[in-house]
Formats: sequence, structure tokens, C-alpha cells
Amino acid sequence: MRLVLSLVLMAALGQTAKAAEYRVETVAIDDMKAVFATVESTDVIPARARIGGTIAGLAVDEGTLVKAGERIALIGDAKLGIETQAHEARIASAAAERDKAKLDLDRAVKLLATGAVSQARLDNDRTQYEIAQRQVSALQSERAVVVQRSNEGAVLAPANGRVLKVSVTNGSVVMPGEPVAIIALENYLLRIQLPERHARFLRPGAGVRVGERGQKNGAESLRDGLVVQVYPQIEQGRVVADVKVDGLSGYFVGERAKVYISTGVRDGFLVPSDFLFRRFGLSYAKLKDGLEVVVQPGQSLSDGTVEILSGLKTGDVLVTP
Repeated sequence: MRLVLSLVLMAALGQTAKAAEYRVETVAIDDMKAVFATVESTDVIPARARIGGTIAGLAVDEGTLVKAGERIALIGDAKLGIETQAHEARIASAAAERDKAKLDLDRAVKLLATGAVSQARLDNDRTQYEIAQRQVSALQSERAVVVQRSNEGAVLAPANGRVLKVSVTNGSVVMPGEPVAIIALENYLLRIQLPERHARFLRPGAGVRVGERGQKNGAESLRDGLVVQVYPQIEQGRVVADVKVDGLSGYFVGERAKVYISTGVRDGFLVPSDFLFRRFGLSYAKLKDGLEVVVQPGQSLSDGTVEILSGLKTGDVLVTP
């Protein structure tokens, strides 16, 4: 019984091995060039002071994550408080004059009914009351302007992002429009530079491969990226392009990453990695006739295939080892 099961199992394995065949054919392979890209933010925005004064209550430092509208510093100006007090005093004085004008108007209305005053006197008192009312409103508006200027002493983050640089400290004196902090938006990308001879191969929508973070001694896993913009101007013999790839939120702005980008197409052989095996430090492939040949593997692609540099020819039929 065991012998029968063994024979059935060996037959099944033989059929599986026979079914796993691969015919070697010449295919077009992208010629990938490794370049270093730098992590950049899509936009770098300064958070500027809207009024002049002295920095107080600085709430951020380099590397701090901020949200749009979050207060990152407070600018104080003693003159604004003095101006507010002056406007309040003027408003109180104008309000007293308005109240007196209202009393004069009410008195004139009563006296007109008895004929003690003329219509001209009543009209004059009414005009004085309206002038006093408008004077109070004007002074209240001027005070509101000073209060708004005081509120603008809060330096707010213009967008969500990370603080790259803080240009001031507590106690620093700033002028209107002076940058307090530089903020990089959270939307990061990779910026690459290639020699101009490769410019014709760059186009928006082209796929690239991005290596792992840091130096890797062995094989590294690659991530897919996409060229989103190619700048039309060549600077110092190099063309600049931006690459969009996921997983850059933890990188430093300016950090370098390895990017593999296609700089042309060549003919070659691609073999699924399942048809290769290692022995004594060499790579082998097994032909259908049972012969095992030494091959020289090249780059590994994301679809699980390996480029074969030598050892095979067109028409060879491989089987899984």
C-alpha cells in the first residue's frame, strides 16, 4: 500500500514539474539607472509677522508638527495697549457729549410745544445730537482697528506641516512681514536630477523604483514611484523631475534616497525566479532535457522575474528545479 502511494505521489510530482515550464525569449527591458534624489516638500511657506513688536510665547522649534491656524508665536507691542486706553477715554468723552446733546434735544422738544423755543433751535439741537452719535461710532471703529492689530500679534501657521527653521527667539524684535518660522507642507516628494542626455526618457507618468531608506549591503526591497512633473529648464546640464512615492512622511527634508529610473530600452532575457537555484555560490537553471547550466543573473524586477546576462539563449525551455 505504501509503495502504491509513493508511486502515485512521485507521478503527481513529475506531472507538476513537467507543467512548470518556461520558454526563454528576447524581451525589451528598461535600462534602469540608479540616481540619488532628495526629499523635498511641494511647498515651503514662511509664517510671517503681521505687526512689529517683541516676540513672546514662542511655541515651536525646528521639527515641530503644526496645523493650519495654530499659534506658533505671539508678538507684543506696548504702544497698542496705550492706544487702546486713549481711544477708550475719547469714546467716554464723546459718549458724555452725546448724552448731553440728547438731553438738550429732549428739552427743546418739550419747550417747542409751549412756544418757548423756535423750530430752528430744535433743528440745531437735533443736528448736534446726530453729530455726537456719529463721533462715538467713529471712535469705536478706531478702537476696533487697534484691537484687531493687537489680535494680529498672534503668528499663525499658514498650513499643516513641519517647522524647518525658526528665525527668532523670545525677546527678539521683529518688523511687519518678517518671517518668524519656515514651514514645509506635509506633502513630500523626491526631486531627481539627471544628465541632459537622459532628458528625452523622462515624462510625467513614467514609473520609477525607489530604494529603502539608508545604506543596504544586501538585496533591497524597492517601492514603485511615479514621475509627476518634469521641469522644462535644464540647469547646469541636468534635467530636474519630481517623483511621487508613498511613505515619505518620516523622512527629513533634504534627505537622500536611491531611485532607479529608466534611461532607455535594451533586449535581454527575463526568467521567473522560481526557475533559478543556487549551488556552491553559483546560479543555475535547469533545461527541459535535464541539463543544468550556470547563468549570470542581473537585476530583479517587481514582477518576480530576473534578468539573465549570460548562460541562456533564445528558445531554451526551462523547468523548475
